Amino acid sequence: MRNFVLFFLLIAMTLSCSRTPGDVKTIDPGETYSEDQGDRAVDGYKPLRVAVSAILSPQETYENYEAFFDYISQEMEMPVEFHQRQTYAEINQMLEQGQLDFAFICTGAYVDLDPASGLELLAIPVTRGKAFYKAYIITQTTFQAQGFEDLRSASFAFTDPLSNTGYLYALSRLNEIGETPERFFDSTIFTYAHDTSIQMVSKGVVEAATVNQLIFDYTKVHYPEIINNVKVIEKSEAFANPPVVITDRLNHDDKNKLIRLFMSMHQHPQGKMLLNDLAIDKFVEAKDADYDAVRAMKSLQVN
Repeated sequence: MRNFVLFFLLIAMTLSCSRTPGDVKTIDPGETYSEDQGDRAVDGYKPLRVAVSAILSPQETYENYEAFFDYISQEMEMPVEFHQRQTYAEINQMLEQGQLDFAFICTGAYVDLDPASGLELLAIPVTRGKAFYKAYIITQTTFQAQGFEDLRSASFAFTDPLSNTGYLYALSRLNEIGETPERFFDSTIFTYAHDTSIQMVSKGVVEAATVNQLIFDYTKVHYPEIINNVKVIEKSEAFANPPVVITDRLNHDDKNKLIRLFMSMHQHPQGKMLLNDLAIDKFVEAKDADYDAVRAMKSLQVN
């Protein structure tokens, strides 16, 4: 057991050290900005500032979204500054402080946003014809567990404290059986990326995890070798898909242009191709009430 714990901690430290909090990448196909200008706050340089919550590991996130934001930059005729942070809370803080124009965030992070911050739902992705997703509880195929209750004394991976499928759902299941993570599991860890959680289960670093169905399905298609020895032992009820939110930093015209761009991407060949690469059918309008079920679940958390 001691050797396992030491190995477990080593993996956790490695994951933490591999991250790039505060990293900013500029996507500017129109060459609006050049490095010799120095200060990025110069007149005429007005980038779209965007972030994507670390549902995937940082490098995987950037590689998946680089072409997408290149398209946004071209269509909006504005450079895009792509910001990365380690936790969902850090992205929420940037949104609430007006440091971003829009962001792809997790469902749980959305319901945690300050209602007084003036943030609005920009759109919600539709994947495989559905605007909702589930939490998956996963283990290795050889692990003797048929359901969540069988995970007592197991080592377990959460994703992020604000993650719906990577944390809140598992807490709600513990609440149902009158347990807490500390009493029920042998050990727990936050991986801060769903693909990392899946890999840790696949490699036997942890015995079980709670992950986002969309990322599990994506991994199954693109990295089947990781999923081959992983099984799903429980699926949650359906939740509204993770949304895209927009702040009030943009002027009225640019804001409406960005909204129209998201809503029409699937109708244009290049936009449709990029959406397909992200396993998204299209973006549609969302209502705040779509997330009330997550709010209700969060209100029942065991502290």
